[in-house]
Amino acid sequence: MILSKKDLKKIKAGKTLSATLLNSIMRGINTFMDVGRYFGSSIRRWIYKGKCPLK
Repeated sequence: MILSKKDLKKIKAGKTLSATLLNSIMRGINTFMDVGRYFGSSIRRWIYKGKCPLK
C-alpha cells in the first residue's frame, strides 16, 4: 500500500500521554518530596543537636 503525500499529512499521532511518561513524572515528584523530607530531618537534627524532643 502506497500513500500519497496528501494522505501522509493527514496522519496524526503522538498526541496522548503515555504511561511511561506519567510514571517518570511521578518518580520525579516522589524524589523531590524525599529530598525535602531528608533536608527537613537534617535541619531538625541540627537544631536539637541530634536529639528529637519527646512530645
